[in-house]
Amino acid sequence: MTSSFPGGTSLSQLDVYDDAASDGVCGGSPHMHLVSTEAYIVISGEGSLQTIDGAGFRETTLVPGSVVWFTPGTIHRAVNRGGLRVIVLMSNAGLPEAGDAVMTFPAEIVSDAAAYAAAASLGDASDASEARAERAAQRRDLAVAGFETLRDAVLDGDRGPLDAFHRAALALVRDRSAAWGDLVQQGPLAQARNSLALASAVAEGSAAHLADARVHDALAASGERSFGMCGRLRTYDVTDRGNS
Repeated sequence: MTSSFPGGTSLSQLDVYDDAASDGVCGGSPHMHLVSTEAYIVISGEGSLQTIDGAGFRETTLVPGSVVWFTPGTIHRAVNRGGLRVIVLMSNAGLPEAGDAVMTFPAEIVSDAAAYAAAASLGDASDASEARAERAAQRRDLAVAGFETLRDAVLDGDRGPLDAFHRAALALVRDRSAAWGDLVQQGPLAQARNSLALASAVAEGSAAHLADARVHDALAASGERSFGMCGRLRTYDVTDRGNS
């Protein structure tokens, strides 16, 4: 029996950046996802999640045991106030890696695809870790600058800059989004269809699939943690590997 991680999600461990951004706040690069929902499960440390959505600006406290999730379009910034480490569950596994995220760079950068790509780049994967860390900090500071503009506007009751950011983000990802539907079809939709088939089988009196039950272990990726938008990431391999 072919299986997949619950919900067709991806799983990673995030150590939120602990260096200070241009505004003196320690944490990651504010950004949003256009299609995927994300969840944080806090396992250690403390901090907060700063968000901008249709309801305005909000700051949610994060402590061990906190669980917070946010839907597509929620601009979010992870703030580290001491050793903040979270488990991240992301819907539509593979889709964020396919470009379902836009950082809140200033408007003149988000509206220019070439300028955005240059600002978002961490350089070549073979570059020294120190150089990639420096670029991660630079793009974080740019994203914070744009985030402050959006935050201040919504706090003043002005949605204009936020609406403009949404339009620019759509323009940035639209060309590459054509393949996203396939990822959803192969991931969460396929799993939902399989669950429906199993429910129908049980209702019809068949439990044949129970004989194929297996345990699956998620292996953490080996090697150096990657530089994510919010911090250093260690992803888990949750592909179908059944153990007898």
